[in-house]
Amino acid sequence: MAKTKEISRRIKSVSNTKKITKAMEMVAAAKMRKAVEAVLKTRTYANLSWETVLHLAKLAEKRDEMSHPLLTKRKEVKKVGLILISSNRGLCGGFNAAVISKVKESIKKHDVDTEIVLVGRKGGILAPQGYHIAAEFEKADLVLSAAETNPIARMATAEYLSGKYDKIMLAYTDFISGVKQEPRVKQLLPVDISAEDQYLGVVGKDEAVGTSKEYIEEKEKKHLQSGEFIYEYAFEPSANEVLDRIVPRLIEVQLYQALLESNASEHSARMTAMHQATEAASDMVSELTLFYNKARQASITAEIAEISAGANALA
Repeated sequence: MAKTKEISRRIKSVSNTKKITKAMEMVAAAKMRKAVEAVLKTRTYANLSWETVLHLAKLAEKRDEMSHPLLTKRKEVKKVGLILISSNRGLCGGFNAAVISKVKESIKKHDVDTEIVLVGRKGGILAPQGYHIAAEFEKADLVLSAAETNPIARMATAEYLSGKYDKIMLAYTDFISGVKQEPRVKQLLPVDISAEDQYLGVVGKDEAVGTSKEYIEEKEKKHLQSGEFIYEYAFEPSANEVLDRIVPRLIEVQLYQALLESNASEHSARMTAMHQATEAASDMVSELTLFYNKARQASITAEIAEISAGANALA
């Protein structure tokens, strides 16, 4: 009897856990829909604006008549600043572990003194492991405007221009689909016109997700004509002053888009994790119910046997 009571308590406990994970799955699904909608609205602008900067940098290099500090590579990279976007909470599967692992691989691969700027609390796990945390920024679950990334962008730009960092990297998780998210480490500063890198938010090949790499290339051919420059720009008042305004703004846009991609990935990962937890709880309840029925049947059989044995003894 004690065994059936124990199993009954476990069934009740797992059922309550199932209700919680189901509720968390539904909340994550609602947040994911909003996050994905925000991602799809801004992807095309973010990617084409970044390609515009690359185009201007290539044009400047070809003309050899202007050099902007945010577009100029340092001769020697002594120190790197890395902006890591993680989540504030757990229960999202391997979301944080994947991007943190990617950061560790990048630091080990390049073997350069690296300071990390955290956006999101979970990245703080790197501090006890011996990594230098230079700064921490609060991360909102729902990013409403690009203005929320301005402090990060201003700090990154100022630290790069001051010479503290010779390179600024950005680590985030690119949203590909509801079941697939890919951690990436992208160079933010200086703008690298020679890097063989896909654009922010177009790692995936699924057209249903939004902007694809082929779509961006089609827009480039139509509007920018990468390779052969068919457009000539007239800068007023000067090229450097124009770039002084446009490059920092586009850095902000890139950070904003990375934050949106990361949020969409986080909520997708959490929804998937909670869905799997709910299914696991359902399976456990089924198994426990089977054990309960077996234990109850065994208890009934034992009682009947005892009654029969007592009756036989009296006879």
